Amino acid sequence: MLWTVFEESSEDGNSYIGPPPGDLDSFYDLESQPQSDSEDVVPVESGPTGNSNANTKKEIREKRVEDMVVPVEDELEDHQRKDISAEQSVDFPDGGLRAWLVVLGVSRTLFGYVNAWGVFQTYYEETMLEGYSPSAIAWIGSAQYALVLFPALVSGRLFDIGIFKLPFLGASILVVVCTLLVGQCKQYWQFFLCQGVGIGIGCGMVFGPAMGIIGQWFRKKRGLAMGFTALGSSVGGTVFPIAVQRLIPRLGFSWTMRIVGFLLMFVLVISNITLARRLPPRNVSGGLFNLAAFKDPPFSMYAIAVFTGFLGLYTILTFIDLSALAVGLSPDMAAYLVAIANMSSGLGRIATGIMADRIGALNFIITTTLFAGALSFAWPFARTEASLIVITVLYGFMYGSFVSGLLLPVYELEEIADAGQHTGMIMSIGAIGALCGIPISGEINKATKGFEVVGYYAGSIITVSVVFMLTTRQLVLKRLWGKF
Repeated sequence: MLWTVFEESSEDGNSYIGPPPGDLDSFYDLESQPQSDSEDVVPVESGPTGNSNANTKKEIREKRVEDMVVPVEDELEDHQRKDISAEQSVDFPDGGLRAWLVVLGVSRTLFGYVNAWGVFQTYYEETMLEGYSPSAIAWIGSAQYALVLFPALVSGRLFDIGIFKLPFLGASILVVVCTLLVGQCKQYWQFFLCQGVGIGIGCGMVFGPAMGIIGQWFRKKRGLAMGFTALGSSVGGTVFPIAVQRLIPRLGFSWTMRIVGFLLMFVLVISNITLARRLPPRNVSGGLFNLAAFKDPPFSMYAIAVFTGFLGLYTILTFIDLSALAVGLSPDMAAYLVAIANMSSGLGRIATGIMADRIGALNFIITTTLFAGALSFAWPFARTEASLIVITVLYGFMYGSFVSGLLLPVYELEEIADAGQHTGMIMSIGAIGALCGIPISGEINKATKGFEVVGYYAGSIITVSVVFMLTTRQLVLKRLWGKF
């Protein structure tokens, strides 16, 4: 970009020398610039008009300005170009009927189905799979949790290149069909394939791109929108455990799963109708898993934080009803604890959405995750109904904060056009933690015949996650505190 000096003489004989009239971002003080070499001066012979000196000065100043080149976008640093791309080329609606319909559709995608696993864990241990260890049964739930996250690696990539509707519809059908098939299962491998693998993959192919869509419709209110989308999971996570616990004694396991399947079909129809991409497709470099992204230290640290967080996060949700039965609570009350945790998580999800827009998502998640770790240490020592309810309510809030806000920092770390790929990578890394965390807790429970060491394990690994979150924030902000 080049500027040419503008010179205009007034009636009193004084000359104005400066940039051309108009709204300019800045103006260079030419008189303060060093003199050009003699070879840069264009000699002009004096003429009879007496303006030769003025013309010579004008040409010298023009030559100096040509040497002062403002860097264009190609010469900017990577982080500067990213800011230009994010702020100028993308315009976010941040509201309106269409945008909020997208929020409605995303909130219906899973409806908290996978969050009800704790009820199935208890039921299978006591009835249909009573010959198997808690750790073996936990592999069904951990596979389900992991596959909710892991397919985001594929679905996120497809989303970036514009392929969304067809995979989303296929995944919706898969969730409904596998749910109906669970009601016909009799053996362990059947439960693992239908409930662990089938439902897990279907939910993952639904969940990944649905969360990426929010990033295309919201920016300033993105935290609030994410909080409302996660609220649907909280409502479903409250309804499903109670419904399953109440319907099985009355209708049997097969008909209970049929009712659950038809309910899922209804909510997923809403999602298929309301969800839509807004930005044009983009062929993001790096394939499904862009290893170059890990050259960015904040991204790498945050990926480790998510992995370690999921290693311990689902422990209480999976085993709190079993620990309640161990200290003498009734089966009905033990089943309600899972529903209470999911209901409380709704408050955590909304609070995270609000606070993320005010103080930064990672700042709030660091606080709530640290409290989740502390509650994991305290949980095994809650031996009364009142203390278990208090632990459940508080932990549900902290858990809801983590799962609803874990993707928000990714939007700030990377370009919005790469959101599908990078959120898919983060979720897939988290899936490994979710896959391993519950069986590890189950093995510790089996070896120690109690839940104290299980709580120590979960609390410690969640605290490690907080350390990596703090490291991520420090690398980004270069100071101890700031909005992020």
